[in-house]
Amino acid sequence: MYLSRLKIRTDEFPSHKFYPFSLPCIQNTPEVDLDARVVFFVGENGTGKSAVLETLVRRAGLHVWGGQKTHPVHRNPFEARLWEFAEVAWRQYHKYGFFFRAEAFFNFASSVDDLEMDAPGRLRFYGGRSFHQQSHGESFLQFFSSYCFQLAGIYVMDEPEAALSPRSQAKFLRIMAGHDAREDSQFIIATHSPVLLSFPGAKIISFDGGRLEQVAYEDLEHVRFYRQFMADHQAYLEELFEGVEPARPPDMFDPELISLFKMDR
Repeated sequence: MYLSRLKIRTDEFPSHKFYPFSLPCIQNTPEVDLDARVVFFVGENGTGKSAVLETLVRRAGLHVWGGQKTHPVHRNPFEARLWEFAEVAWRQYHKYGFFFRAEAFFNFASSVDDLEMDAPGRLRFYGGRSFHQQSHGESFLQFFSSYCFQLAGIYVMDEPEAALSPRSQAKFLRIMAGHDAREDSQFIIATHSPVLLSFPGAKIISFDGGRLEQVAYEDLEHVRFYRQFMADHQAYLEELFEGVEPARPPDMFDPELISLFKMDR
């Protein structure tokens, strides 16, 4: 274990109106206990998992692949500033780590291809085959099995299950188990996957309440939902679809926007 605690200076927030400072679970949590080899962040979309994850990444000094949103339409000047009001405590410092974010993996894969062009043979450290020559899920698993992912270090991950089938998620658990057996790595993962969340001995932190709190696997809303759905999916769908009306074309539309969806032929 390396990172042991995240401290958030909630009394210094520059605003309580804008995300992520507007989130009650962050406003009400001055400290987050990370003292475990595997820590999961879980919660509904928009609850702040990625914001806290990136805060850890920046405070730990890991490279952040991909940038923040900068278009004036959705520019939030506070979106990426939580790390300025936080600090991390170390149980033991480690200089190696990786921040895996599904939406930025394409850029990483392209960088690996560029390295291979400049110095042929570098792909052997990443499984021997370009990530772009495989399906999304295959490339994820190849990276998780590669040399650079087998080193001792801190692995911070944002929804690594995004491109993985349930069976591939189980394979990812096996890869994590190899690190856990060596006791030389730490995983901090934001996920929606009940498969990943089942990892034995993991600390699970929920973002769904008024503050960040550790919860048991059996008490997770994600787990209860999947169990309810699988137990009688037909009954669930009947209730879900009750009263659904046929979709109707909008009263107004933007011709230029609609043109983006037109077929080429």
